[in-house]
Amino acid sequence: MNFANVRGRSTVTPSFGDRVMPGRALVILALALSTCSAMALEPRNGTFRFEPGENDSTAVPERYRLEAQTLEYKMALRYELRHNGINVFDVSFPSPVKSPIPENNTVYAEYFVPASASAGQKAPAVIVLDILDGAAVVARGEAVWLAQHGVASLFVHMAHYGPRRPPGSKVRLLSPNIEQSMNAIRQTVLDCRCATAWLASRPEIDANKLGLVGTSLGSIVGANVAGAEPRLKNVCLVLPAGGLVDALYDHPKAKPYLPLLELAGGKKVMKKVIAPADPITYAPQLKERNLLIIAASRDDVLPPSAARALWEACGKQKIVWFDSTHVGAAAFALPALQAVTEHVKQ
Repeated sequence: MNFANVRGRSTVTPSFGDRVMPGRALVILALALSTCSAMALEPRNGTFRFEPGENDSTAVPERYRLEAQTLEYKMALRYELRHNGINVFDVSFPSPVKSPIPENNTVYAEYFVPASASAGQKAPAVIVLDILDGAAVVARGEAVWLAQHGVASLFVHMAHYGPRRPPGSKVRLLSPNIEQSMNAIRQTVLDCRCATAWLASRPEIDANKLGLVGTSLGSIVGANVAGAEPRLKNVCLVLPAGGLVDALYDHPKAKPYLPLLELAGGKKVMKKVIAPADPITYAPQLKERNLLIIAASRDDVLPPSAARALWEACGKQKIVWFDSTHVGAAAFALPALQAVTEHVKQ
């Protein structure tokens, strides 16, 4: 299978068609989690310190700045995947943001670390952010793969996802309530800044080799995170988009909402409202990162033009095109993961 990371131009792979079951390759990667029983939990609790960088006031958008603070964390062994050479831990700590939903105010993460990683053999590490459906099949599959290939991965549940959503709650990170959605994105970004500080404090992690992997919704939120956190140097955005209002305003699925959007002020007003969460807003910061974009040339959810716009705005760094739809990109999971692994190990 031919794929490449190319600077200054794009590459298109041959199409496999979109007949494979969505996410099948990542389901296979994640099966190890369901086939291993949990060992006795080892409580490993402690504190870590978030310290803003010396240049935070200029390098970090005001919306995403944080004061110095000490946070308590809990860490417990979930799985020891001996055949995979991976240990998986549950990690939690208080969110620096307090929302009206108490369950949402604790950050929950899953830490996939190579068993060989130690203070004497430090591993690179990444923050991993999931897709919209939040089932975590994609995020856990990516984390398993990366840890098997020497990259520790901290899968962070975004605001109002997983254990951060109380049973029966209708609150979501993305909803027609734009103010609520923008607040949830901001909370997730600040949570991930703290999660980055936690990773950097780990003795088995090389704090100079930190990055981020976000897919679909995770790539949109992840672009905000990477733009806000200078320590995340190697950034992979899978199926992203930039210039969200331009990209989605004329999308067929948006047609039922256009009358309401026009009443709210139309495209011009929406751009101002959405801009604080639009990946393209953070192009100046992303230009300073080592950026890889993986896009689908027939994406029917986030238009290919939006991925290209983001790539161009970020300085035309590395981009890989797969000949697929948005969901059909699952057919290219393995070459995509190989490209991501190579990128984040730099």
